[in-house]
Amino acid sequence: MTATTQDRAAVTGTIRYWAAAKAEAGLAEEAYRAATLAEALAQAKERHADRPAFVRLLDICSYLVDSEPVGGRDRAQVRLTEGGTVEVLPPFAGG
Repeated sequence: MTATTQDRAAVTGTIRYWAAAKAEAGLAEEAYRAATLAEALAQAKERHADRPAFVRLLDICSYLVDSEPVGGRDRAQVRLTEGGTVEVLPPFAGG
């Protein structure tokens, strides 16, 4: 892999999947190495390309990065921190 500015800025952390995201991914959490939330999600989609329902679900989930809601921010602008955590929260019925 060629080192780019993005590669040098990449950090490692954990993605935690909750509820339907956990069921569709087939696991509760996994590691990432990425600079932004968009990169981490793209990697998750690539790793789980054989699970199309999971890949689609990631597009409608809400996200917390280090306990802070991402909301409507551009995921490519959400920087990740070394040792950080991304929480993947699918839409919940009734609330």
